[in-house]
Amino acid sequence: MRIPLDPQAAPPLYRQLEAWFRDAIATGALPAGSRLPSSRALAADLGVSRVTVATAYAELESGGLVVAAVGSGTRVAPSLPTAVGSVARGGPAPADRPWPAWHGAAGAGTGDGGGAAGAGSARAGTGGARAGAVDAAGARPDVIAFTGVGDPAAYPVAEFGRTLRQVLAREGAAALSYGRDPAGDPSLRRTVTQLLASQGIGVPPESVIVTSGSQQALALVCQVLVRPGDTVLVEEPTYDLALRLLRAVGAHLVGVPVDADGLRVDALAERLERHRARLLYVVPNFQNPTGATLSGSRRRALLELARAHGVPVFEDDFAGDLRYSGRATPAVKSLDDGGHVLYAGTFSKLLMPGLRVGYLVADGPIGRRLVEAKQVTDLGTSMLLQRALDRFVTVGRYQANLRRAGRLYRERRDTLRAALAEHLPDAGFAPPAGGLFGWVALPTGVRSDALVRAARHRGVDVAPGSRFYLCPGDGAGHVRLNFAVQPPERIVAGVVRLAAAVDSLRSDPQA
Repeated sequence: MRIPLDPQAAPPLYRQLEAWFRDAIATGALPAGSRLPSSRALAADLGVSRVTVATAYAELESGGLVVAAVGSGTRVAPSLPTAVGSVARGGPAPADRPWPAWHGAAGAGTGDGGGAAGAGSARAGTGGARAGAVDAAGARPDVIAFTGVGDPAAYPVAEFGRTLRQVLAREGAAALSYGRDPAGDPSLRRTVTQLLASQGIGVPPESVIVTSGSQQALALVCQVLVRPGDTVLVEEPTYDLALRLLRAVGAHLVGVPVDADGLRVDALAERLERHRARLLYVVPNFQNPTGATLSGSRRRALLELARAHGVPVFEDDFAGDLRYSGRATPAVKSLDDGGHVLYAGTFSKLLMPGLRVGYLVADGPIGRRLVEAKQVTDLGTSMLLQRALDRFVTVGRYQANLRRAGRLYRERRDTLRAALAEHLPDAGFAPPAGGLFGWVALPTGVRSDALVRAARHRGVDVAPGSRFYLCPGDGAGHVRLNFAVQPPERIVAGVVRLAAAVDSLRSDPQA
């Protein structure tokens, strides 16, 4: 679990842990009967002593919130006390909470034709680009592509197919309807809150909006909050399709540099002083494309800056649970008790990209505006896929899939590291602690766009660094490699081809 704990805060760690579980139980994120992690496993995840976890569990048990039994572990009590209060962060109850001003401020709005059209066209354009890239890679089996999302051979095709048939047999035409709630199927939203709780984010189902992937989540936020000419702060480098979408809605983009510890909050503070920003887009976990993870101290500093300047944060946590080394890092959203962070996640990276089902967590009044925007955009995400996902995804199965994917992709990351060290020793590569991408600094004098062309000649496809910068020339010295998409033997073969392409450019820069 990725529960936020602050050793510098006044309450002791066991009290912070107890408070987090109280909140999660009170909101329904951890419903009755939910099993809590063992004290040993949770202590290892959080990097605290087992006594800290055991003490927090004992406090919860004494308050009647959980029950512990030999052999079955600790579970949320089947019936809870009348008042499940929190000793947590000391904030006001949700009903009395003073939401940030931007929750009600006029943005592009659902009634602003220009804004809605811009966001809609951005979705269509970027979606087509993504599909084209995947189709092109799959059309030539001789090409070793370090692009795309995950390995199709790892998708649970047969199992998910059985689930689809079961849903159709049980629900018939109802599974093919629009659904009654544009925010998404209530049962799936409850399941999402349970998954989020297992990741350290405690929110009620009412705060969850089911979307057609995380890209639609960003498009909806842009539709509601961003007008043409508004300043949006982005990490630099950052996810290329987010840049394309933000440009399509007419945003004025300002970059904030990223280093080995993620977004530089000193530079963020300076940008916020100089610009009246409308949105901050960040990928704190295993950043795309660099693989960097935003440190815990920077997460807290980022949130404080966003609060102080009244800027909403869009947190894209596309692969936050795909960790291969180190301790779990809490999402920025898990630190947010005031509705300052909009959090997007997706099922695509761990299940199947073609599902195009994700979710957006939005507390407070902004959630209603986003649901209205979604309704006029697409009327609702496929009910059949929502029902099938709800039946297919459970916390236990999701965690098992995470462990399986973690073992598979860790091996591939390590294979990439070894292959680069052997065949391209003068390239720079810092193995990411998780995620899907390796960010490779090219040997001196080799430019990424030229390398991409030379590599394609030799049957290997990589993403040029220029794609991820506001000024393409700033990325000329890097390429991004997706190590998750290929098995180890093809990773090695692909790096050999890439090294040959580098050698060809060294001998003939015009090649």
